[in-house]
Amino acid sequence: MEYITLKNSDLRVSRLCMGGCPMGGHGWGIVQEQELVNAVHAALERGINFFDTADTYGLGQSEMTLGRALGFRRSKAVVASKFGVRVENHVTFYDNSPEWIRTACENSLRRLGTDYIDLYQMHYRDGRTDIGTVLETLKQLRQEGKIRYFGLCNLTCADLKDLWPYRGEFVSIQDQYSLACRDFEEDILTLSREMTLNPLTWGSLGQGVLTGKYDRYATFGSDDRRSREVYVNFHGDKLLKNLEIVEHMRSIAADHGKPVSALAVRFILDYLPDSVVLCGTKRPEQILTNAQAMDWHLSSEDLGRLDIVSR
Repeated sequence: MEYITLKNSDLRVSRLCMGGCPMGGHGWGIVQEQELVNAVHAALERGINFFDTADTYGLGQSEMTLGRALGFRRSKAVVASKFGVRVENHVTFYDNSPEWIRTACENSLRRLGTDYIDLYQMHYRDGRTDIGTVLETLKQLRQEGKIRYFGLCNLTCADLKDLWPYRGEFVSIQDQYSLACRDFEEDILTLSREMTLNPLTWGSLGQGVLTGKYDRYATFGSDDRRSREVYVNFHGDKLLKNLEIVEHMRSIAADHGKPVSALAVRFILDYLPDSVVLCGTKRPEQILTNAQAMDWHLSSEDLGRLDIVSR
């Protein structure tokens, strides 16, 4: 396993992080809680110590399942969660107010069954609360021992002016990134460089299209979000482009004797400096397959080929 210490912190984390969105039990087809628990245990045994969740995943279910799975092994894990997305009366909106941050934190601690969160991340900006106010609230929670470090998610270069006065206060920037989605590459690179942050990538397997398991006839049930056209990776011309990328990946993966999904992870690790890759997981075998991305590297020729085909 590869590890990295997140900048501006003493958090030493595995460069493969188990993503907790499927753990919410909603929108990813059939998900069984015991398999999720087993996946957490398999991750720990493989040396993966980093687990990412959010209060909005399954409206708290992901945090509860993760807390149950970690149990007495909580001290061996680095737990990241998020605040800023509220659901009230079936309406979803963003809220970074001090009152909501505190309420959200208390609720997350209770669901996780822990008294501290290692990395507490702003899920989205609400367009109203300034970064300084958010940071002050987070510092108060840190003083109370409820959180250790702060992270950011889903921001762009347009946010840099507001963030700049607080350089060194945050440790990470999380956004969507994969061979199937490089739309936010410049934002990730610029913010991580200018703000001295480690990039954390979600959607790292393109919602699964980069595992090599699917073809142009892939379909999903109504209980799986990928059935909706807003999840573009599995629809129309975007699906065909992704399958073209996967064919190149198959060839390179075979040269290295690795699974296609491990190649998807390795590309990010080698292409984005100081990155950590999040992979949503439903079953133990998925986390173990993804872990085959560790402790080897793609050649410059491999990276160049993947760079060209995925642009």
